[in-house]
Amino acid sequence: MRAAAFSLKGVDGATHTLDSIKGAKATIVLFSCNHCPYVMKAEDELIAIFHKYRPLGVGMAAINANNSDAYPEDSFENMVLRAAEKKFPFFYLRDASQMAAKAYGATHTPQLFVFDHDLKLAYTGSVAGLRDALDDLVASRPVRKPETQAIGCTIKWK
Repeated sequence: MRAAAFSLKGVDGATHTLDSIKGAKATIVLFSCNHCPYVMKAEDELIAIFHKYRPLGVGMAAINANNSDAYPEDSFENMVLRAAEKKFPFFYLRDASQMAAKAYGATHTPQLFVFDHDLKLAYTGSVAGLRDALDDLVASRPVRKPETQAIGCTIKWK
């Protein structure tokens, strides 16, 4: 699988694309949201991971595709507040159409899709396997464990 192109509005007010978030060594596409307790538990770890790996050539975006009509805490306005509160160092993007989530085959939050320098899928799954996958990609090695089970809340579809 190759990374699917997207063009999504970020909490910074700018539109971001796959090309604009791409890292030289690896690119993380994280499906996330505001209300899921699994996401909330993982946020500090994800922030720490990105702080460590961004200087090593890793790009990242978190994408919220949840239906905010049914889950108002996942609205764009609340995304802006959450990103500011947690000081997200990565882009936090709104997928209101849910097209990006469908293109990636995302089913849960948090769910990671990590791509190599050629934007080929190298790792998918949970936060637990992310550091090992990034260590391998930064060292230009094949990822030892390319898939783990994504554990969390289901994406809230329209």
